[in-house]
Amino acid sequence: MNAARHDAPRDDGPLLSVERLTMRFGGLLAIDDLSLDVAARRITGVIGPNGAGKTTFFNCLTGFYKPTVGSVRLHHPQHGTLRLEQLPSHQVARRAQVVRTFQNIRLFPKMTVLESLIVAQHNVLQGASRFSLAGLLALPAYRRAEQRAIDKAVSWLGRLGLLDHADTATGALPYGLQRRIEIARALCVDPLLLCLDEPAAGLNPRESAELNDLLKRLASDEGIAILLIEHDMSVVMTVSDHICVLNYGRKIAEGPPLAIQRDPNVIKAYLGEEDADELPPLESAR
Repeated sequence: MNAARHDAPRDDGPLLSVERLTMRFGGLLAIDDLSLDVAARRITGVIGPNGAGKTTFFNCLTGFYKPTVGSVRLHHPQHGTLRLEQLPSHQVARRAQVVRTFQNIRLFPKMTVLESLIVAQHNVLQGASRFSLAGLLALPAYRRAEQRAIDKAVSWLGRLGLLDHADTATGALPYGLQRRIEIARALCVDPLLLCLDEPAAGLNPRESAELNDLLKRLASDEGIAILLIEHDMSVVMTVSDHICVLNYGRKIAEGPPLAIQRDPNVIKAYLGEEDADELPPLESAR
């Protein structure tokens, strides 16, 4: 893969700063006073039992929910500090370059793989089409924008090992490949922060190992920060640089994987003694 594309400093403060984030749904407290820093070009894992507030946290970051209290600041290398909780939802991806995938696959099954990645760039193509007029007339500016979208899609397909499937309908492909296509589609939006909601769900051990390699390459080679929700502890503990543990909406632990794996509060709340013993040795896995 190419050298890192983003200019955010590696060690000069966090890329994302979450401060005292709280999300209420009537009498239900889904996120309770959560503070968390996410580093640029690093993988941050978010774990916790079902109902811990992980997906709600993602929804607050990406504009699906407006938090009840708190702030989410993205320190963008070009646009300065952006308050994500104040941005319209469509601007979180377009301007802040915070992009997400979902726990359940959301591909158009009859669309080809290449078409799926081109459609992901609809914001750029829509602007170039001037409300479809330039597209209908096939004006040079639109044709150039369309070719750039195709080139970007082909580039990511090649880098993720999907080029042989470019003309195949996404619904005809195995589940593991569909998961990879979802990530490729998100990458076409040029994310500064990529939020992945259980990308290893349903994958077999070989596919999980391939996912591990992909995520580490995206962070180290492409300069993309990754925020990862995942129940597969072999993935989380292998790829994460930093882990935040939630339980009932509250942060109960935070730190590097080895410390999290040994934390008694985490073991009690989520991992369980038996699961903790079965995790791979971190010194050799990382």
